Amino acid sequence: MIIGTGKVYLHANWVHSLKEKRMIVKSITAKVSNKFNVSVAEVEDLDLHQSIVIGLACVSNDSKVANSVIQNAVNFIESNTEAELLDYQIEIL
Repeated sequence: MIIGTGKVYLHANWVHSLKEKRMIVKSITAKVSNKFNVSVAEVEDLDLHQSIVIGLACVSNDSKVANSVIQNAVNFIESNTEAELLDYQIEIL
C-alpha cells in the first residue's frame, strides 16, 4: 500500500476575515475532493485569515500513480484559485 500526501501553501492577500477564508477553503476542498477522489483538509494556520495550508492524501498500489494524483491536484488548486501558490510538498510513503 502506497500513501501519497501533499501540503499546499497559499496566500490570499485580499481576504480580511476568517469567514472569507472559510468560503475559499470550502470551495477548493470540495472541488479537489470531487475531481481527484482524495482526502482534503485545511491543516495549518487555521486562525490566520490570509494564509491557507491545505493537506491532501491518497492511497494507491503504485507510487507513480499516487505521485501523479497529488501533483495533478496541486496543479488544479494553483489554476483554480486566485490565491498565490507559495510552496507545496509531496511525500510518497
